[in-house]
Amino acid sequence: MFFGLLRKRKKEPTRPADPLAALDQLIENLERQAAEVRKSAATLLALKGDLTRAVERYTRRLEDIGSRRTTAESRGDGRAVAVLAKDREQAEALRASTRDALERADTDGKLLLEAAGELGDRVAELRRERESASARLTVGGIVTEAMRERVARFEQALVVDAARDEVERAHALADIYREELREQER
Repeated sequence: MFFGLLRKRKKEPTRPADPLAALDQLIENLERQAAEVRKSAATLLALKGDLTRAVERYTRRLEDIGSRRTTAESRGDGRAVAVLAKDREQAEALRASTRDALERADTDGKLLLEAAGELGDRVAELRRERESASARLTVGGIVTEAMRERVARFEQALVVDAARDEVERAHALADIYREELREQER
């Protein structure tokens, strides 16, 4: 129990208080993800080119083995025919596994390019949303400031009205006092 207290705790990433900063942070993270996805897709495309060349090389190798086997059979060299048959099996297995890898690289590459496109679309959408939010916040600030000024003017009007009321009460009190003095004089 005591040793658990000495362990350092992982700091959680701080969330920005400003909503625009939060949007900027999200956009930056998505752009970073999109860049990584595009980089991976480019790697797969390069691999796809290498695998395509390997399939062509194994195909040529099989053709060469086929022609050499025909020559060995025409010469009656059974040992060479057996070795070439084994070479053909290995080349066919290599070509088949290379084709499988090529298909997988092609499928994965398409998937990554699609993901990169979706991330790009999401980033563009968030950028539009950020611009809209920025405009709304700016307008909101202007409206808030205008409302503060209006409230201040309203408060001033209330103070003036209260002063008028006080003056009217003072006049009314003075009128009452005058009335009482007149009645006392009579």
